[in-house]
Amino acid sequence: MDNPHQKALAIFRSGANCAQSVLTAFPEVTKFDNDQALAISSGFGGGMGRLQETCGAATGAFMVIGINNSRKYADVDERKNKTNTMIQEFNQRFTALHKTTNCRQLLGVDLKTEEGRQMMQDKNLSELVCSKCISDSVKILSELMK
Repeated sequence: MDNPHQKALAIFRSGANCAQSVLTAFPEVTKFDNDQALAISSGFGGGMGRLQETCGAATGAFMVIGINNSRKYADVDERKNKTNTMIQEFNQRFTALHKTTNCRQLLGVDLKTEEGRQMMQDKNLSELVCSKCISDSVKILSELMK
């Protein structure tokens, strides 16, 4: 499966979190094996450890951007500047589509509670919200890295 969009959604639907799904969709950029990528991004789902801060799909994209630029630019200042610029552009595009990058606002439930996790399941928010955030993150990321 070479298409990062299809790969990210397949990984997500197999049980990975949002960050894992985005990060593992770009092995040609990260040079990580699948297990390594899943391990590195394991704590970033649910807006980072269910804190519901920045969306895991966005943080997964930020990781890909950082890795991409670390491999592309030798100069540390240039690498930092390019990474910051790309993350800011990603954030602007994602926010234009979703109004926020905040997981709690995107989902409208509290994932730290059993009731919130049940509501997430009952309302099918993984498919309705998270899959869309993953899809959009992969699309934006692919455009930014061209």
